[in-house]
Amino acid sequence: MGSKDIAEKSLEELNDVFADIVNVLLFNGKQVISQDELVESNPHSNYTSNGKIKEQERDVSKYWNNSFIRLAAIGIENETIDENDMPLRLMSYDGAGYRAQFSPKNNNRRYPVVSLVLYYGYKNRWRKSKTLHDSLDIPPELKEYVSDYKMNLFEIAYLSDEKVDMFKSDFRFVADYFVQMRKTGKYVPPSDKILHVHELLSLMSALTDDNRFVEIYDEVKGKERVNMCTVLDEVEERGIEKGIEKGKELGEITGKVSARFEDGMPIEEIAKKSNVSIEIVKDILKEKGMI
Repeated sequence: MGSKDIAEKSLEELNDVFADIVNVLLFNGKQVISQDELVESNPHSNYTSNGKIKEQERDVSKYWNNSFIRLAAIGIENETIDENDMPLRLMSYDGAGYRAQFSPKNNNRRYPVVSLVLYYGYKNRWRKSKTLHDSLDIPPELKEYVSDYKMNLFEIAYLSDEKVDMFKSDFRFVADYFVQMRKTGKYVPPSDKILHVHELLSLMSALTDDNRFVEIYDEVKGKERVNMCTVLDEVEERGIEKGIEKGKELGEITGKVSARFEDGMPIEEIAKKSNVSIEIVKDILKEKGMI
């Protein structure tokens, strides 16, 4: 499992966040599931491909229990790009969840398996398949005999402001960020306190491909009250620092390239010694009017 996969799961694995996501997206904010009713489930299952047994893993999966009765298994999948085979993948996860219940020796109550897909794209809506029928090339004569499967897709950046306000956990910061970015391309952070700072920063880093969110954790972790205003200030400062470092590095490279060219060193050798491409060496020399 890659570090990005782990980071994407870190916030949603927390019971208060998981319950909040399900209650808002499935039950319109009604507090149907309590965080105390959630227990960990095994996200791993097996399938056979080309005669070999392979393992598949859900992003986040939990059981919803009421006292000693298991009511459901609920899984969450995070996606930043739309994928045409997503309905097939979800069917595989759900099928494994049902297959685990099927045994002549298992006399326990059968329970449903529910999957949610959280899509974080904000520049484009989900344009790929949303149902099994959409994913398949079905002969017209067979279509009525092929059972369909509809995935539960939630486009986070396209949630309404009213829906975003329903979130009570740190997930509200995530949803609010993507909704604002979709609407204006800018983010105005709220001043509310973040409860799970490290987990939230890890998820934001994974979803935005911006490592500064996790790089600033040491700067904010000791503060009594951390909010998204604090986070964005630190992220921006880290960006300025990186910009300065990059500028210094570029200045040093430019000086070395110029000096070596003046000493009569061939461009190919200059590039090798400066650890840059020949094109960059030529661009530097052109900008300085040396070639």
